[in-house]
Order: sequence, then structure tokens, then C-alpha cells
Amino acid sequence: MHLPSAGFSARLKRAVTGSADTPLVFLGNFEVENHWALGEPALPRVASHAGSAVVNRMDEFALLLGGKNDHVVLKTALDQGYRGYLEGLGLELPTVHVVADQDPQRTVSEDALADEALLRSLAALTAEGARLTAHGISTVEEELSARTGVPLGAPSAAVCKRVNSKVYSRRLSDELGIRQARGWACETLEELAEAVAAAGELLDAGRKVVLKDAFGVSGKGIVVLDSSTRLGRLHRMAVQQAEKAARAEGGAPRTALVIEEWVAKRCDLNYQFTVGRDGSVHFDFVKELLTEGGVHKGHRIPARLTGAQVDEIAGTALRLGERLAADGYYGVVGVDAMVDPDEGLYPVIEINARNNMSTYQNVVHEGGLAGPEEVAVARHYPLRLTRPLPFAELAEVLDGLLLTGRGPRPRGLFVNNYATVNAAAGTAADGADGFEGRLYGVLVGASDEEIAEIDTDITSRLAAYPERS
Repeated sequence: MHLPSAGFSARLKRAVTGSADTPLVFLGNFEVENHWALGEPALPRVASHAGSAVVNRMDEFALLLGGKNDHVVLKTALDQGYRGYLEGLGLELPTVHVVADQDPQRTVSEDALADEALLRSLAALTAEGARLTAHGISTVEEELSARTGVPLGAPSAAVCKRVNSKVYSRRLSDELGIRQARGWACETLEELAEAVAAAGELLDAGRKVVLKDAFGVSGKGIVVLDSSTRLGRLHRMAVQQAEKAARAEGGAPRTALVIEEWVAKRCDLNYQFTVGRDGSVHFDFVKELLTEGGVHKGHRIPARLTGAQVDEIAGTALRLGERLAADGYYGVVGVDAMVDPDEGLYPVIEINARNNMSTYQNVVHEGGLAGPEEVAVARHYPLRLTRPLPFAELAEVLDGLLLTGRGPRPRGLFVNNYATVNAAAGTAADGADGFEGRLYGVLVGASDEEIAEIDTDITSRLAAYPERS
């Protein structure tokens, strides 16, 4: 017996194509911000190639966005045990197209462009009216659309890039009168100098400030400062970078930074809404981010908010969505927000006009894997392996702890990506002591206490598993 199709999938199709029956071709090109950031001024970063293989295998999250009439492009074929697990839960999976020669350092979209046979297969989907969609749209996905003839079910890369800028988020919130930490959006050296001077006063008064790249992602391109000296050093570096780029490009120096006061918080939030091509806005959900020792551990749904706080978030989503539509954007929007220690909201920390991790967790409630009364917590488990681990073997290790759909009520871990477990096997990151993997999933239970018990059991079993070392 199959589960009912997820309401989100139909809603997404209506939003980006005008019809809930349009077949979509999904691409999980995570960290698309790296393409948006090309040629843009940025804070100094440390490259992290070791994790690229795992990040690029997050493409498998896209598998759970579609249904039996849809398609997904993946870097490798599904683990057959994992496929059986998903089908055993009643999920109707899209048709999987696998690239011929995946490169661990490339996104799935880049791999697809290098596979002529796959390009021909995708081109054949135009006959059924398919549209191409992705985690986020860059020029790479535009090129894939052009070469296959499959139209984008999304705005142009230029529109997506513009509305994903943290400068855009800051200025839009200022314009709409949405509460924010004191801060400044900087696109010229004059704006940057004024912001640095004002931020210096905060630092001299014992406050902290944070500098953000316009297109930073996953914690990269963010620097927290408590020293005017360090702020001055970063300011000089940004000016030198901008002037050097201007000489090379023949234009005026420019920057793309946000400087804000670092403010106290009780918790972080992420909420999602969907903007239709017709300008309609649908509020999807709000989730609470869980941290431990300052490290992000996952999402909790429902978020522990009052009805008034949820109403404020939903109202903000409507206002943002209307403006994004006016600026030419449609599709999924995720917004980071937070709650201060006095329960006041900062409704917009940044706008992500693309899919979010929360998007791929939506199947748990909207896909019927858990009822509205269950608590769900999304998280991942780090693994160190000395060889690839088949899903069937992992299922034995976690016997009784995986969500199976059996029993009087849902309980256990729903695995929503398995490719990341073995992604680094055979790559440069696979050293003498093995390789790092990540097991992503969503814990489902009747209470936070029950979820904590399941989490503890899973962590203990994985730590004791002999093949991990």
C-alpha cells in the first residue's frame, strides 16, 4: 500500500509550472552558493576539499522530493538495500538517471553536463513536458537546460543569485521594517567605511560584531569579531581586494558584505514558504534548529513557539514572498530567524531563495511517515569507515531503531540520504585510517524524551560497530 503523495510535491509543481501534474527533473546541487560567489568579493576562506565528496553526494536528498512521474539525476546508483527500505515504507520514487562518470569534486549538475548519453536521455523528457528544477539555480543548471532542451521550472540564475545575497536580505528587511540586529549592508567602499566606523564603536563598547559574505554558505564567509584591531585588518584586506579587482575589471571598486551586531538568542529557527509564478505565497512550516556546544545538530518540528510567534513568522513570510515575487522570483524560499532570550523574534537573519535542508525533511510529515502529533528531529551521525558499508548491513546494526512503518505508531530513524555514508570511499580523503561518512536521517517519536532515547541508542551502536575502525 502506497503512502499518499506529499502535499509539498504537488504544491511545488503548481508554484513553478502552474500544474500539479507537470513532471519535474530534480538536481541536488548543494552549496550552489559557490557558483553564485564566483567573481564576487569575499572574506578570506580556507578551502575544504576533503568534505566536497560528501557534500556533493547530498544530491541523493533530491530523490525524496519527487514521485513516480518525476525524475532525479544522481551521481551514483542507489544502494539496492536503501531502495528497498524506501519502497518498503510505501514511498513511490522518481525515475533515477545516473551519470556515467561522476567526479567526487563536481556537483551532480556538472557531472551531467559531461555525460552526452545522459543529456540525450534528459532531452527525451521534453516530450512529456518535463521541467528542470534544482537545489538552487546557477549558470550551470541554465546550461544543462539549454543543452537538453528541458525548460527550467525556476527563475533565471541571475534572479536567484540576486535574491540570495545577504545584502538583499538586509536591505529588504530594512525596507519592510522587519526587526533586525543593528547592522549595515555594504556594496561600495564608502558604505563599508561608514559601517566599519559604526561597528568599531560597538566593539569599543565591549560588544561583538559579525561580518558576512553576501554569498557565504554552511558557516563559511562569516567572522565574529570582538576587536577593533581585527576589524580594521579585515577592512584593509577588503579594500585591497576590491581595488585590485576594479583594476583588473576596469570598473569601480565594489564589495558585498554585511556587518551586524552580535545579539543574544534563545534559539535559531528556519522557516519555509513557496512562491508561485502567479505571485501567490504559501507558508509551509517553521522548524527549530538544535545545537550542542554551539554546533548545529539538526532541526526539530514542531518548533517550540507560541501561537503568536508562529503567526508573526507566517505574516513575515507573506510579506517577503510578495516582494520576492515582484522581483521575479518563484519557488521555494527558506529563511533563517531566531528568538531572543525575552522571546522576541528576529524574523529575518537571511533569505535563501533555494531549497534548504528542511525541504528534504518535509516528506516525514507531508508524506505520511509520521502524524501531526509526532515530534521529528532531523540530524546526522558521523561515521569513520574502513570500507563501504552497504545499507543492509547498517540496517542490521540499527535493527529495531529504524523507522519501518510497522507497529501502532511511528517510531525510529527515517534515513533520508544514504549516499553520504560511503561518498568519500576511494577518494583522496580515504586515508590509511579510513574515511569519514555521514548518515542523515529524521528521528520520529511521541516526545522529546523518546527521541533522545532513540538517538542515544543509535549513537551507541554506531560507536561500537567493529567495522568502523
